[in-house]
Amino acid sequence: MRKERPFKKMTEKFYVIGHKSPDLDSIASAICYAELKNILENTDKYVPAAAEKINQATKFILDKFSIPVPKILTDAEGHNIILVDHNEFSQAVSGIEKAKIIEIIDHHKLNFQYNEPITVDIKPFGACSSLIAQMYFDKNIEIKNEIAGLLLAAILDDTIITKSPTCTDIDRNVIDKLAKLSTVDDWRALGLDIFKIKSSIKDFSEPQIIKNDFKDFLLKVGKFGIGQVEMVDLGEVDERIEKLFEAMKNLHLKENYHSVILFFTDIINEGSLFLVVSSDTAKVEEALGYKLKNNCAYIPGILSRKKQVAPMLSKVFDV
Repeated sequence: MRKERPFKKMTEKFYVIGHKSPDLDSIASAICYAELKNILENTDKYVPAAAEKINQATKFILDKFSIPVPKILTDAEGHNIILVDHNEFSQAVSGIEKAKIIEIIDHHKLNFQYNEPITVDIKPFGACSSLIAQMYFDKNIEIKNEIAGLLLAAILDDTIITKSPTCTDIDRNVIDKLAKLSTVDDWRALGLDIFKIKSSIKDFSEPQIIKNDFKDFLLKVGKFGIGQVEMVDLGEVDERIEKLFEAMKNLHLKENYHSVILFFTDIINEGSLFLVVSSDTAKVEEALGYKLKNNCAYIPGILSRKKQVAPMLSKVFDV
């Protein structure tokens, strides 16, 4: 990878950046798409960036493949921007309304308006990194070992080691190809290593747990905040529930959310424990299809915010 350089307000640079509360796929997409663009155009003007501090799992993978952590871009105003792994302004870096958006590369539903035509490439894959890896393959661009490893890890993370309903045959095919191009001997073991790091919440405060992988969704009735924590064992959650609810209620009030939903996904048993603070709990129950007890419910088969939870809420609250 190219040597990291500090940010300057220079319009000739193009910053490739994912969403706030960046996960591994968001950071990998920024790094690997900037790398691809620089190769294709024989330049160094594309610079990967992070909207906020990276999480532990992302740091683990970047360290594993000796890839520098991208600088945090605190304000997009006045910059040329390529959005990866998201397209909603509510999830984007601060100042995005005053940036020049050049391109969008994503795998989520389109919820975007802009005052001029731009390139938008959205495909229904399990990870944005799958889309970017496929670009390397389609353009016959050699994928370096560290880039292959980073893309592979991001896809495993976003597809819950291929268990998520978002995972497609294309994702599985890309995983097989990247595993051969990287030094990863056992991609399933790599996936489990990622989730073991992600699953421990003992060293995090309640607000940090909520915000670790948290996205805003603007529905007709108001703003929804949905956080997800993927775990190999839900045992750590039990003793934290009361304090988690306290932090969720503070967030609900302070930032004027209609609903704050936090769900802990058990990747082994393939289900999720939901905690809900809402202005209309009955309708959230209707959307989830489960009755909440003390604002909690364990729902088997729910693994994906994008494919399951967000569409369920939209179906009830966006009518």
